[in-house]
This record gives sequence, C-alpha cells and structure tokens, in this order.
Amino acid sequence: MSYFGFIRSNLRWLLGGFLLTMFSSFGQTFYIALSTGHIREAFNLTSGEYGSIYMIATLASALVFPFVGQIVDHYSVVKVVTITVIGLSIACLALAKSQSIFVLVLALFGLRLFGQGMMTHISITAMGRWYAENRGKSVSIASLGFTAGQAFLPVTFVSGVAILGWRDAWFFAAIVVLVVALPAISALMWVEREPQSEVVGENVSNVRQWTRSEMLRDPLFWITNIGVLAPPFIGTAIFFHQDYLLALRGWSVELFALTFLWLTIVSVLSSLVSGLFVDRTNAVGLLPIFLVPVGLGCLVLALVSAPVALILFMTMMGISTGIITLLYGSLWPEIYGTKHLGSIRSLVTALMVLFSALGPGVVGWLIDFGVPLENQFIGMAVYCFLASIALYFGAKKFNQRQLAFEQAD
Repeated sequence: MSYFGFIRSNLRWLLGGFLLTMFSSFGQTFYIALSTGHIREAFNLTSGEYGSIYMIATLASALVFPFVGQIVDHYSVVKVVTITVIGLSIACLALAKSQSIFVLVLALFGLRLFGQGMMTHISITAMGRWYAENRGKSVSIASLGFTAGQAFLPVTFVSGVAILGWRDAWFFAAIVVLVVALPAISALMWVEREPQSEVVGENVSNVRQWTRSEMLRDPLFWITNIGVLAPPFIGTAIFFHQDYLLALRGWSVELFALTFLWLTIVSVLSSLVSGLFVDRTNAVGLLPIFLVPVGLGCLVLALVSAPVALILFMTMMGISTGIITLLYGSLWPEIYGTKHLGSIRSLVTALMVLFSALGPGVVGWLIDFGVPLENQFIGMAVYCFLASIALYFGAKKFNQRQLAFEQAD
C-alpha cells in the first residue's frame, strides 16, 4: 500500500491519534510554562518554589501513571478517551479557579497525568497495537499532533491571556477540551480498527507476548532504557536552563526561538523518514544510531561559542527527537508484543516523565556547585556515545532472540 493510500484508508484512526497528541499540549511543559509568571505572581512564589511544586506534581504523575496507563489494555479506546478528556478538562478548570497551593498542585498533577501522560499514551498505544506492516508510518503521522500543538496552541493561549486574563484563558481551555476534543476524538475512534496489519493473512504478532513483570526481569529492557531515557533528560535540561545558556554565550532569545522552530521542522522530517525505515526493516535497527546526533550536538554546544553552534545543536537534536518519537511508539510492540502493550508503555512513559523531571534539577544542582555547563555538555555527549555502543550489542541480542523465537514457533 502506498503512503497516501495508507492514509486514505485509515484516515479516521490516524486523525484521532493526531488529535490526541495535539490536545496533549494542554499538559505539556511548553504550554503550562506560558502561565509561569502569572502563577508565580498570583501565589507569590519564587522561581525555585514554583519549580519545586512543578517537579513534585510531575513526579507524582509519573508514580501514578504505571497503574493508570494499563487501563488501555482492558477498555475500548472511546471509554478511555472519555475518562481522560474529562479529567484533563477538570484539571484545566482547577488551575483556572485555584486559590491555594494545594489546589495548584492538584491541577498541575492532573494536567501532567491526563494531558502529557494519558492523551499521548492512548494515541501511541493505539497506533502500535492496530498497525504492524505500517506501524512506523502510523506512529509518525499521529505524532505530528505534537508539532501542531506546539505551532498553534501557544499563540492561541497568549491571545486569550491578552483578552481574558490567564485564569479565564485556562477556563476557555477546559471548555475547548470538553466541547471540541471529546466529541471529535470519540467520533473518530468510535469504530475501533481491527488489531491487525493491512496485509491480509499476515501474522502481526509474530513476537512473544511479554507481561510487564516479565519485561522488568529482562536485562535488555534496562539496556535499551540506557539510551531511550537520555533525550528526555538532556533536552528538558537544556531547554529549561536556556536563559543561563544564552547569557553564557551572549546569544539572543530571538535566535533561540528561531532555532527551536527549526528543531521542530527537522524533528518532523526525521520522524517521517524513520517511519518509512521502520516499516521496511524494524525499529530495533535504529537503536545504535539515534543518540549519535544529539551527542554530536552536545559536543558542539560545549566547544563552539559562535551562534552557529545553536543552529547545529537544534539540527542534531531534531534528528534524534524525531527518531525517539518514532521509537516511542514502534519499538515496544516490536520487542514485547501488543497483548500487554498498554501496561508496558505506561511504565516506559512514567520513566520518561521521571527523567524529564530530573534533568533540569540535576543540571541546575551541578551549576550551583560550580560545574561549568560546557563540562556538563561534554559529559552528556560521552554518555550518548557510550550508550550507543551498548545499544549496538543490545540490538544484536534482540534480533537473535526474535530469530530464535520465530524458528521455535
């Protein structure tokens, strides 16, 4: 089936996955951060105090997520979407009406759990379970919702704040989630796709069906996470401390904004190309290479002080981000099967959220203790290169194990 033929025959499910990732933006850091100044002023918080509150809410959502995320293995997509979207709407409303620190923490917890966590989880799990022959394409297309959200929603929110104020802007977000997102996604996902490949007669689950407890006892799972958890840690840490980096190098905020847009474009292209690669080969083949670009980007940031360094870093980070976005949805069903995919991915997602929360804290702590940012970048680069070596041998072992399973079967 051609690329566009695949889209035409699966448009409703792909569009549903796209809308899920797009509306997950309400719980993503880049969107919530637009209210940082307003929240700090409303609650009289310092940067450190608000940062701690946000980290606590994020870590709490990561701890709860492995238990909540596995419901996608037991209920239809429409039922899980309904619960999740209502939860996200309540969280937006809670933030709009919050008058105490306790309610603020609960609102941020809900935004992270239902927005960043469950909306993304439902979309990528559905794509991974429903598609095999075209899993790479389906995940990369659904993931375009992240880009759409980053491109359009912040502008909408800023305009809403200018007209309504920040609290009413969040109240409006709660209405949009409930009145627009819920009916649109439910209508698209109402008819569930058969969990099979587009190729008639293909055995789409020619993999051992692992449970989550079995996966946790698999050493290759932890070797894989040596690499998979690096981009969330590195990317979030660098973007969170962008003010420090820009002041250190004498770069402008405008340059950062332009290069971030470039990163988004590169990430989309990288994800789409990687999707084609996965559909023709497998996701495991990307494991040894996806950290190399971000490792090179960190080296450039460490060694080059000219503005071109930021452009090169964003290019390299965009390549790795596009691949990891694809791996996020394609790798786990390929290795551990689809029967318990929701349970497995909920744990993986929780780990990624955990490391994205730790990144800014660890880097900030090292800065406070006098470790130069350049040295930290070199450390990140060395880690990426060493992890790539470990992933090379891990990928070989995965392929050997799959071959043995197929021969035994």
